[in-house]
Amino acid sequence: MPRPERSLKVDAVIVRHSDWGEADRLLVLFTQQAGKLRAIAKGARRLRSRKAGHLEPFTQVSLLLAQGRDWWVVTQAQTIQVYQRLREDLERTALASYVMELIDRLTVEGGEQPRQFALVVNTLQRIDQEPDPFVAMRYFEMNLLELVGFRPELHTCTSCGQKIEAENQYLSAELGGAVCPRCGQTASAARPISLEALRFLRHYQRSPYEIAMRGQPPANIRLELETAMQAYFAYILERGLNTPGFLRLVRKD
Repeated sequence: MPRPERSLKVDAVIVRHSDWGEADRLLVLFTQQAGKLRAIAKGARRLRSRKAGHLEPFTQVSLLLAQGRDWWVVTQAQTIQVYQRLREDLERTALASYVMELIDRLTVEGGEQPRQFALVVNTLQRIDQEPDPFVAMRYFEMNLLELVGFRPELHTCTSCGQKIEAENQYLSAELGGAVCPRCGQTASAARPISLEALRFLRHYQRSPYEIAMRGQPPANIRLELETAMQAYFAYILERGLNTPGFLRLVRKD
């Protein structure tokens, strides 16, 4: 049998962290080279720690990890990108937290996932830099669903197989996409979706980001799309999401 690697160099995004022991920090990392990992940053909570500033959530970092008894141990850390506006703007913080929650829940530990990593890094950069990150969020959701094997079918009814016509429809995560009005009335977990909202979802699903940015929906459709996608993910995950509530509270302020 091949011997396990004793050290690993990765480019990573800090998904979340928690206190561990008296001075350590337990990190959840999403890496380009090895997917999701857990690692211990020893002494990271001490005031003089040189690692602490590199290991905050949303930060993109280069890490050298050593194999520990239970988890990897951070031996070196260097910041690649801070995404400063994510820390200064509460709504952007909430959006970035939503991205981290989805990637955390929809990926398993280990295994190279370069496309997912690129999507996460690009999305954090877009939330940080775009004047209005709405499209960046919907583009992230649609592409994440595809990468983790849950691409919604949006052109034919997922119940009867008929082509979706130019009228208001239903959307069902249980059935895997759009449901026609006739089937939607009896399909479980199906929720109404307007034809305009469905067209925007199709646009974000099929387009590269530069073209997706041309699809700027009005306010009422934005709310419909955001609510529909959050419900879609909640069904797939079989539990409610934490960050949408935080986002609503931030927007009320």
